[in-house]
Amino acid sequence: MAFRIFYVYLMASKRNGTLYTGLIGDLVRGIWEHRTDFLDGFTTRYGVHMLVYYEEHASAEDTIRREKQLKRWNRQWKINLIERANPEWRDLWEDVAQQ
Repeated sequence: MAFRIFYVYLMASKRNGTLYTGLIGDLVRGIWEHRTDFLDGFTTRYGVHMLVYYEEHASAEDTIRREKQLKRWNRQWKINLIERANPEWRDLWEDVAQQ
């Protein structure tokens, strides 16, 4: 059986801008879809195209649990999480696209 990785991620429209929390099994495909407005939805409507944070998880259950936890967090906690891992709010797309 192949080992599968799941991801929880945060995207932003800009530094301290609109935030989006999501989960996905294929990070490259999912972020590409957000960046190119492939699917109509929240990220398209609000111009949320920068990947600013992500975590890897070994199980779908852990990923779902973590996404629900982050969605319950207030905005400042999410900003603090991003800034601890990515203080410059650098778009991490180039990093994940090369994986």
